[in-house]
Amino acid sequence: MQFKSRMIPIAGAIAFAFAGSAYAQEQVVKIGVTGPLSGANAFAGKDNENGVRLALEELNAKKVTISGKPIKFELHSEDDQCDPKSGVNAAQKLVDSGAKFVMGPYCSGVAIPASRVYSEAGVMMSTVGTNPKVTQSGYKNLFRIIASDSQIGASMATYAAKVLKAKSAGVIDDRTAFGQGVAEEFAKEAKAQGLKVVGQEYTTDKATDFATILTNMKAKNADVIFFGGYAPQAAPMARQMKQLGIKAKLLGGDTLCSPEMGKLGGDAVNDTVLCAQSGAILDKVAEGPAFKAKYKKRFNQDADVYAASFYDQTMFIAQAMQKTNSVDPVKVGAEMYKSSHKGVAGTYSYDDKGNMKQAPVTVFTFKNAAPSALASY
Repeated sequence: MQFKSRMIPIAGAIAFAFAGSAYAQEQVVKIGVTGPLSGANAFAGKDNENGVRLALEELNAKKVTISGKPIKFELHSEDDQCDPKSGVNAAQKLVDSGAKFVMGPYCSGVAIPASRVYSEAGVMMSTVGTNPKVTQSGYKNLFRIIASDSQIGASMATYAAKVLKAKSAGVIDDRTAFGQGVAEEFAKEAKAQGLKVVGQEYTTDKATDFATILTNMKAKNADVIFFGGYAPQAAPMARQMKQLGIKAKLLGGDTLCSPEMGKLGGDAVNDTVLCAQSGAILDKVAEGPAFKAKYKKRFNQDADVYAASFYDQTMFIAQAMQKTNSVDPVKVGAEMYKSSHKGVAGTYSYDDKGNMKQAPVTVFTFKNAAPSALASY
């Protein structure tokens, strides 16, 4: 019995040593996420983070190996507040943490200055920033994982002219890089489609009272009003349009295609707000319903606008790691430029500037204060 009692701790020590050796072989790959985790757009930042988190949890469960070593993916998230200065600070924090792959930012105004920080550090950036300037810097390993403002703004202008049969349009933007960019693209295509732009007004991404600019718009009698901005402003704008008796439809880009619009705007958004969002209708693509179900089960809430896009791009990066047998962003990025990935929200393949070669756009309205898809283009 004495001999046996001595052997147990020895055996335990040997087992522990082997376990330690196994853990030492494990390679940690840090995936950064940057987006608004506080403030009015926190709902979007958290949704994007959840899309990445869901992908990483699935990859870790599969026990991915690279060069014979098991990989453990770790998520490192920073709040950029949709603010350029905060975004640059968040970018530096992620670089300093050792993250070589960053998902985000959400806001174009953050993506443009932060992209330089990531490029100089050799970090891959995958963003939903839609302003065309985001991918005009010439930086490698910078991917826009959705359609750009030119596609989204133009789609809404075409829809207004050909489906809504609008003859005139008013334009409002919130002076952010995103808001200005998408409003400019809408106005340009509206004119090309024969619409008369009868008024242009400006606000901010912090405003809540739009009575003055809406009264000006009402006097112009526009058939549609396009708003370049975010849901926290668009929802009260829709309510105030209703109060002022404005009959025009309120149009916008992808940031309006959010359940948050219904939460904040109530019945004022129903059949009044129309928006264009990058990607196909999830309910009508093969993997869409299953993705929505597992997201709801994991996070106890519905997926918002870009959870699927962030999930898909994370999976594309992991696919490229396995194909190249490397976690070097240069090698992984080179593989991604020449290959493609069939994801939940679409098929991802990129041109040399990092724009998606094919980015479907879906037009939504609202029914019972929830987004309701009308058509994909």
